[in-house]
Amino acid sequence: MTNAKTVKTSNRVLKLRQFIRNWLIMPHGFDVWLHLGMIGLVVFGTVMIGSASMGIATGNNRYLAITIVKQIIFVTAGYLLMTRLANGFSLKILKSKGYPSLVFVTCILLGLCLAFAPTGNAHAWLRLPLGITDVTIQPSEFAKIVAILTVAAYCGDVKKQYKNWWQMCMVPIGLTFAMFFITLVLQSDFGSALVIFLVTCVCFLIPEHPNMRRFQIVLKVLFWMSVAFAVYLLSPAGEHLIEGMNFLQDYQKNRFLTAINPFADQYGTGYQLINGLVSFATGGWFGVGFGGSVRKYTRFPAANTDYILAIVVEELGYFGFLMLMVLYCLVLLRLFRHARKIKSERAKIILIGTATYLLVHMFFNIGGVTGLVPLTGIPLLMISAGGSSTLSFMMAVGISQAVIAAHERGEIK
Repeated sequence: MTNAKTVKTSNRVLKLRQFIRNWLIMPHGFDVWLHLGMIGLVVFGTVMIGSASMGIATGNNRYLAITIVKQIIFVTAGYLLMTRLANGFSLKILKSKGYPSLVFVTCILLGLCLAFAPTGNAHAWLRLPLGITDVTIQPSEFAKIVAILTVAAYCGDVKKQYKNWWQMCMVPIGLTFAMFFITLVLQSDFGSALVIFLVTCVCFLIPEHPNMRRFQIVLKVLFWMSVAFAVYLLSPAGEHLIEGMNFLQDYQKNRFLTAINPFADQYGTGYQLINGLVSFATGGWFGVGFGGSVRKYTRFPAANTDYILAIVVEELGYFGFLMLMVLYCLVLLRLFRHARKIKSERAKIILIGTATYLLVHMFFNIGGVTGLVPLTGIPLLMISAGGSSTLSFMMAVGISQAVIAAHERGEIK
């Protein structure tokens, strides 16, 4: 009996050690600075979500408590998934025959969102009633990771010669287009579709296979044409063109028109942007103090989601904004540094794709809050309240850490 108890105890200890090794401890060779940057963003984001939610929760302490607890649960789950993927992900997974099923499951989840009531004109969320509160999951956030992995799986480290670029890119274009189409057309989630499209395009530019060159040239030309067209649309000359775009819904037109001139309807469509700019002006260099925002107690929508940056600057000033940018730049620089060192195209696509994922979110959220670009509903990763975006990006960083660690151990070139 004593021996049996000893064996059971030993097995439990081994299982506990294995759990700690796989779920709590980063693998040998991981990037410490990248990890510290992510922890810094987790702490910064959780604290600011709590502060920004105070205004929404005025007279409703239950809402504030639920919001903070939900965010803590999501970042905890995100950390566990990030560590697990850092220990368990391998580039060999991308070569497996079962990989296309991951894209298929993602498309199914995207389609299931259509069965739920829309939020903000978009069918982008799965609603899970859990008694105390509803939990929403946004599958399009995870589609961004799948898009990166799909390009890496089919276009990275390819040795075979094809007749033309279409023969080589047909499968990854088809798979990523399916996710893009469902997100844009069926879900009406323009922001997520835009991120998927831009991240995928950047990933397609990384492989150096000869058959990809013509396709990459086309992508670059289309990109610069799109930039020129966007600049024209956001100029006063483009205002009449936007008003004539009958295929756009009114709220979509208003986002463009508000970015051009928010004071044209300062108590209507321009109210949110103007109040965000007032928060920036009020904050100054060092802000009014943590928790001291006045704007969050007014009729200021999306204070803890899309417009949380305005609350950050109002309370912590431009100094707080610079602190946030330091954390973001630390994550970006570490990803790009390893991408430059690694020769494997699959690994490069994952690292640069993850960095682009963060950059696109930063550009459109910061640009939208400051009126440089139309507001697209794209959250500020790790800072805006939202479990799906937090989980998704932490998973992407976990996969990147697995690639980095494998390279440091000499398992990939």
